Amino acid sequence: MSDSPPVAGEDCWRIERAVRASVVIDAEAYFRHVRLAMIKAKRRIMLIGWDFDSGISLIREDEAKDGAPVVIGDFITWLVDRTPELEIFLLRWDVGAMKAMSRPANLATTLKWMAHPRITVKLDSHHPPAASHHQKIVVIDDCFAFCGGIDMTADRWDTRHHRDEEPARRHPDGTPYGPWHDATTALAGPVAVALGEHGRARWASAGGDRLEPVEGVSDCWPETLPVQFEQVDVAIARTAPKMDDQDELVEIERLYLNQIAAAKRCVYAESQYFASRRIAEAIALRLAEPDGPEFVIVNPQQADGWLEQQAMDTARARLFEALKARDPHGRFRLYHPFTQRGTPIYVHAKVMIVDDRIIRVGSSNMNNRSLRLDTECDVTIDIALPANDGQGKHILAIRDGLIAEHLNLPEERVAAVIGERGLVAAVEELRRKSGRTLRPYETPELNAVQQYIADHEVLDPEGPEEMFEPISERGLFRRMKGWFGRN
Repeated sequence: MSDSPPVAGEDCWRIERAVRASVVIDAEAYFRHVRLAMIKAKRRIMLIGWDFDSGISLIREDEAKDGAPVVIGDFITWLVDRTPELEIFLLRWDVGAMKAMSRPANLATTLKWMAHPRITVKLDSHHPPAASHHQKIVVIDDCFAFCGGIDMTADRWDTRHHRDEEPARRHPDGTPYGPWHDATTALAGPVAVALGEHGRARWASAGGDRLEPVEGVSDCWPETLPVQFEQVDVAIARTAPKMDDQDELVEIERLYLNQIAAAKRCVYAESQYFASRRIAEAIALRLAEPDGPEFVIVNPQQADGWLEQQAMDTARARLFEALKARDPHGRFRLYHPFTQRGTPIYVHAKVMIVDDRIIRVGSSNMNNRSLRLDTECDVTIDIALPANDGQGKHILAIRDGLIAEHLNLPEERVAAVIGERGLVAAVEELRRKSGRTLRPYETPELNAVQQYIADHEVLDPEGPEEMFEPISERGLFRRMKGWFGRN
């Protein structure tokens, strides 16, 4: 165990002050706040995303009281037409963008934007084969930023109630989609300046013109967005793959490993996937300790899409069974959230909370790609940094609020039972077998093809170099044999 804070240049890129900061849960809140933040923009908006759908509505029509459009494609055009000095730069992953362009409405809106002198759209192809740009960042006037896991695209909007019947949870064409859980952060001050610098560097690496910083804008925080943290230091960590013209960045991986090593009582995490060998190794080391921390991880019941299921769900089954065998004290749990009627809630959030000390939110999942192959960006508030002393109560409130959301219980009751019984015992006591709840993961039987994919990492490589390694040299457990082989 260690109380060492993040160190710039080692397990994070920069540590910068946030004058204000909040964690925003689920896209209903995020879309509403990002819309208000963009309305306040004076000089520049940078939108950096994995996917972007110009046809989605940020709020419902009956909520629009300010005269601004609710559909984002019209909204962006309205913003620049209303504010003559405003420029908007939209950077998105090229492969995802080409899929989106197959929808006529998206193509038409993108062409309309590209014709506007103050809207610039770029498709980012600066990545290795099979990699993706996975960051989800919005920077407004270099004084305010969102950084986390929510894309401004279809299928994301949902409330924290995750109702079975939700009229607003629909695609642009009117067809419904299932419940979705997600998270991001809102940040103001020097940390937003740093994220603006990062965004401009990404823009340049994608072939865009060099952009100067925006200076002299300070009033950026949306009035309706609650403030959870003030005057805290925030660590920014990144992943970037090694390429001929760029160095490999593994800050996110190092930060995961250091934060797991730092845990004293418990780790609560939400992730779209649980498929990283390195993270599993770090957890296994802590589970072997007689007085080590508890781990509760919340995943979707299955990955979104057949290909992801073959890659991520099969690896999860292997890792879960391996960790269960190395958990003599019963301190590791993996759960899935369900609605009142038993519909699985898709977990897209990327959150990890360690004790009452650390909260990290970002774009990185607990899979190999997020640690070595795709581009990612996470932010962390750690009370080991001197400026963050006394923030533990706010960190715990966010954790207890997330668990309360999944269990459909009052936050106060969740906090009380965790305080009395510990994290694992509390969740086991409070969850139900039916209704809105968390249900434990059950390992599926894997067929021969799925076992082969899991063992040889065919679809979840650790980095660009592994894309071209002989399969015989890969293997899910190649670096775990030492500790998995012990009785």
